[in-house]
Amino acid sequence: MPRFDSESCFGRLLDWNQGGYWTIAPAAPRFEVARRYLDGTLVLETTFRTPEGEARLVDFFAMRRGGREFPHRQLVRIVEGVAGRVELCLCIAPRFDYGAVRPWIRRYGPSLYGAMGGDDGLVITSNARLDMPDKHTLAGSFSIAAGERIRVGMYFRHPEHVDAEARRIPPAEQLDQRLDETVAWWRHWSARGKWQGPDAPAIQRSATVLKALTNAPSGAMVAAPTTSLPESPGGSRNWDYRYSWIRDSSFAVHALAALGYHSEANRFRQFVQRSAAGSADQLQLMYGVGGERRLTELELSELEGYRGARPVRIGNAASRQVQLDAYGDFLELAWRAQRRGHDIDRDFWHFMIELVNLAAQRWREPDHGIWEMRSAPRHFVHSKVMCWVALDRGIRLAQENKLEAPLAPWNAVRDEIRQAIETDGYDPQRGTFVQAFGYPELDAALLLLPHADFVAFDDPRMVRTTEAIGRELCEDGLVMRYRSHDGIPESEGTFLPCTFWLAECLARQHRAAEARAAFERAAATANDLGLFAEEFDPRSGEMLGNFPQGLTHLAHICAALGLADG
Repeated sequence: MPRFDSESCFGRLLDWNQGGYWTIAPAAPRFEVARRYLDGTLVLETTFRTPEGEARLVDFFAMRRGGREFPHRQLVRIVEGVAGRVELCLCIAPRFDYGAVRPWIRRYGPSLYGAMGGDDGLVITSNARLDMPDKHTLAGSFSIAAGERIRVGMYFRHPEHVDAEARRIPPAEQLDQRLDETVAWWRHWSARGKWQGPDAPAIQRSATVLKALTNAPSGAMVAAPTTSLPESPGGSRNWDYRYSWIRDSSFAVHALAALGYHSEANRFRQFVQRSAAGSADQLQLMYGVGGERRLTELELSELEGYRGARPVRIGNAASRQVQLDAYGDFLELAWRAQRRGHDIDRDFWHFMIELVNLAAQRWREPDHGIWEMRSAPRHFVHSKVMCWVALDRGIRLAQENKLEAPLAPWNAVRDEIRQAIETDGYDPQRGTFVQAFGYPELDAALLLLPHADFVAFDDPRMVRTTEAIGRELCEDGLVMRYRSHDGIPESEGTFLPCTFWLAECLARQHRAAEARAAFERAAATANDLGLFAEEFDPRSGEMLGNFPQGLTHLAHICAALGLADG
């Protein structure tokens, strides 16, 4: 807390002994567990059943109207007895700065505590009695019967404010009101969505996840809320995804807009323009959730990593890569916003002109591509297509809004890019597009070419490319990103967004049965709460990569829309 990319308070995922944790569980050695989200919310309900009774635990981050400017910054856990009597144990062991700081916990009153250390502070309140087995840990046990409630609230406060804030915290009983407010907030947001059909509950869950990955004050959206969950078990493919990529976020807000959630798209567009200081040459492919530019990648060698996968990384070196698709992603976002009726002011149009001109100047350069390969740069076809998109959407914006622009040179460059792709990015023997100029391998990113309007979904070249990817990049019905060398020795799992892209292509090529099969295969990898990881190992049945993954959830939405339209 308080942000996605802040240092962890509870990091047991990355180090079981040092990372810190907060557990609430039955004292009985054996019990049954069931969980679900309350309908239309991100409020988690866990039911514990023991031989003696049943209790329900509700977990949520407190939400309210106006929270963008004045957030609660509060995590709440409420246990309610349902039947019989259940003995439960609670332990709060915060460890700040990725486990490096064991905070000093002080008692301010009956079940009112403050924890501080380094730059972090927490205020903890409860209506249950908690003990301090040491000055770094809170623990308690209690028996709960039907109708009784135990409440624990944890606020983030900077350490210099903990003393004062602890004395102003409302009693724990008011946490029931926070629950009601949070449920109402989520259901109000969910009700804005316009989606019907058999896939509606799962699609709503994916939309809720995308909303939850958004930093409300800035409008940024993170790729995932975790770092260093491995893409290869025990390996080094461990990246920090707690930042906002222009590409992923543009895809996500497009998916939300298709469901009727338009404000998220507008706020992200404004976030990018602000973060780039209104200047195209300062545009980065990703930012911190507040617009920070320096995302230096560091390795935390003292952490054991998730199931031994090392190194644990914070920051992301990809922030300094050349990824030329960012120009097209943002121009596409701007063009779609204009189509929804949003005006383009003078400053924004100047920003757009600069972006189009940069794409026109740089499209011949090699880059690291959509997959952020850590091998030598290549002339990736997807990147070239997105430079074409930047020119194409710039031309459309100018023509549709009668805006001044250098249309003649833009048209010439757009045609030049297309000719290069259709010549060097296409294998005439196989009749398919290829990963990169001079690299005849297939790449699942080619499934996105119709999204860019570069080719139609049912263009024969795209049909053959789709079929080839389905044959050559699939394992147990799930799609790999590619099979070429990417500069990292370990292999990885199948990439779930790519399987949803395949399903959408098949659906829009009117191959409904094949599309539904691909969609259901990918959808089956979700956990019991409907959450998707980035990757999946079909041999072990395990999720891989950071979680939950925004790119997978947005691809899930787009594939469902394709199935409905196809």
